[in-house]
Amino acid sequence: MVIDRVDGPQLLFCVEELTDLLIGTVDGGASVGFLAPLDRATALAWWRGRAAAVDAGELAVWVARDGKRLVGTVSLAFPDKPNSRHRAELVKLMVHHEGRGQGLGRRLLATVEHAAAEAGVTLLHLDTETDSPAEFLYNKAGWTRIGKIPDYAADPGGTLRPTSIYYKHVRAGAGAGASAEAAPTG
Repeated sequence: MVIDRVDGPQLLFCVEELTDLLIGTVDGGASVGFLAPLDRATALAWWRGRAAAVDAGELAVWVARDGKRLVGTVSLAFPDKPNSRHRAELVKLMVHHEGRGQGLGRRLLATVEHAAAEAGVTLLHLDTETDSPAEFLYNKAGWTRIGKIPDYAADPGGTLRPTSIYYKHVRAGAGAGASAEAAPTG
């Protein structure tokens, strides 16, 4: 398994595979911002629209490959305000249905935590559907749930669901996903 950060042209090169992953994720019931059934043209246009944000440094995208097949992705969105450059939002963590339960989600998460810390980002945040499999992953990986918002987003079937909000402090040089709270002081 290889996880690589992609630039805009590389994202466009694998846009068909990313589109397949997004459609499969939505069809599988994961709440990643789209309703089912997600048509290919919409998914393809959405991914193509991310390339400019990647090239502008507003978004970082990683892809995981098992041999030649793309099996997962995760992104970090960076704020554009001067007072928030220390943080980033984890977005669109997706693992192909055949690759779930094998630790790939955790590896993608650790990859972005480490990359964020090395880039000087000290705080990560995310939102995810409450009681989803993703929530289990974030809890196990040491993220802190700060609450939930009822009826925040519709699941792929269109039903309003609560969303949980998480954060994690990270720091450079302490290994992938190291928590600043757990770091020794002094």
